[in-house]
Amino acid sequence: MITELSIRNFAIIDDISITFHDGLTVLTGETGAGKSIIIDAVELLTGSRSSVDFVRHGEKKAEITGLFTMEKEHYKIKKLCETYGIDIEDQMLILERTITNQGKSVCRINGKMVTLTILREFGQSIVNIHSQHDTIQLMDRKTHLPLLDLYNEKEIAPIKEQYNEWYKKLTVLTEKYKQLSENEQEMAHRLDLLQFQLAELEEANLSENEDIHLTEERNKLANYEKVYRTVQEAYYVLYGDQKALELMDMAKSALQEGEKYDPFIQEKAEEVSNLFFNLEEVSFSLRQFIDTLHFDEDRLNEVEARLNEINRLKKKYGSTVMEMIDFQNRIKTEIEEIQHKDSHLEKMEQDIQYIKDEALKVANKLHKIRKGTAQQLEKDIKVELNDLYLQHATFAVQFEEHHKQLLHANGIDQVTFMLATNLGEPLKELYKIASGGELSRIMLALKKIFAKHDQILTVIFDEIDTGVSGRVAQAIAEKMYQISQTTQVLCITHLPQVAAMSDHHLLISKQALNNRTSTLITDLSKDEKVKEIGRMMTGTKLTETAIEHSEQLLALTHTFKKSM
Repeated sequence: MITELSIRNFAIIDDISITFHDGLTVLTGETGAGKSIIIDAVELLTGSRSSVDFVRHGEKKAEITGLFTMEKEHYKIKKLCETYGIDIEDQMLILERTITNQGKSVCRINGKMVTLTILREFGQSIVNIHSQHDTIQLMDRKTHLPLLDLYNEKEIAPIKEQYNEWYKKLTVLTEKYKQLSENEQEMAHRLDLLQFQLAELEEANLSENEDIHLTEERNKLANYEKVYRTVQEAYYVLYGDQKALELMDMAKSALQEGEKYDPFIQEKAEEVSNLFFNLEEVSFSLRQFIDTLHFDEDRLNEVEARLNEINRLKKKYGSTVMEMIDFQNRIKTEIEEIQHKDSHLEKMEQDIQYIKDEALKVANKLHKIRKGTAQQLEKDIKVELNDLYLQHATFAVQFEEHHKQLLHANGIDQVTFMLATNLGEPLKELYKIASGGELSRIMLALKKIFAKHDQILTVIFDEIDTGVSGRVAQAIAEKMYQISQTTQVLCITHLPQVAAMSDHHLLISKQALNNRTSTLITDLSKDEKVKEIGRMMTGTKLTETAIEHSEQLLALTHTFKKSM
């Protein structure tokens, strides 16, 4: 969940920090106070497109930072961190976004600079933001099948994994078959190219790791003088006119003569003796190495020429000799396949049919499980819609039957969530539902069902309760609270029923200071919450009656929470 949000020089916000908690948090305040600006900041923090208009007038940049914490390991976030090399400790994630007045945007995750695309991947994995006019991902039919699978992940995931293995094999082999069965003219051109490449590589007669060995030899030959001088000087000091070894031998002999008189002399005599023999061995090794040194200019030229040829081939066939040898082997295989195309195509057709049959078996098994899952989902959604006073609504998961033999990445199924909100009405796709109030309730019902499955840490509702009142408003408040039992919920609302249901209440207001307008955020106490809900009820002056009604509403809310 989001625990800390820092916003600086963003729109009318000067510099604020907000601490959030788990459960249901509401943000209330007059229109224009800056409630939606806070949501805009979170949207930017989670990867939405930026604009220079967001930078506070007269400032160089806007800065937004959010701290997200996870109670347990989040497998999506863990996988993303591994993919992009981002360190994560204590299940904490810090997202940062800076927008300059020149239109530049800088994104960071746990201190590491990332692209906007990567920031969006993380953001969409931890936060859902829903507004009144936003049909959200639940309204997009492309998300319906993944959501259905998520609803029964424990049973569906293993079967889907089996299918994915077969489907991947089918895709690879089908593409290979397509390439091999291209028209004769293209295939003839392809064969000519491959044969030319093979001839060039065979003529080069590359050997394993040849480039590495030749590079080492070239370096040795090219630096012959430096190597010879270095070793010769060292040997001369040890065994030449300077006779360092002879002096060391004299020191050894002197100590050995007195070692019987003192343990210290005995110890040092042994150390010097060891040093003498070690240095003597080093000097012999240096002499032997000097004898092996030989500068061959012709060989150096040969090595240089060979390396130049290998480097020329690398530009065409691979960055190393081993890669070029592997490429050469693949060419041989492809040439053989083209030259014996008919027999290969026949074998591939048999393999494709076998793989397709096996994939279809698993896909049908997957289809059967999905059918049963859809029936249970329809029942559960119906219960949620009843709670939201859509008793006559009908929800259905529609399977497109004509896809039964058509394999795709998710099996043979294409599904669409359908809804009819009134008796006698035909089922329609979700995005065709017109009423804003109905959309809000449908979205809440779906979110209630899927919240505990999709690993989303925070759900934000931006005035989705506009256009509802009375018992429907109370039902929406109760549903939001139910969602907040498994997922952190932040909600901008004008409904007293929703505000009363909150665990935490933040009041957003504006103040004028030094001819500038700034946004203020106040974490309301219990008494302040009573007064704010009263103002939401009257819309004007706070009255004693409004306070009484506010207290009664909070009491009813308290009773509901205890019953949960």
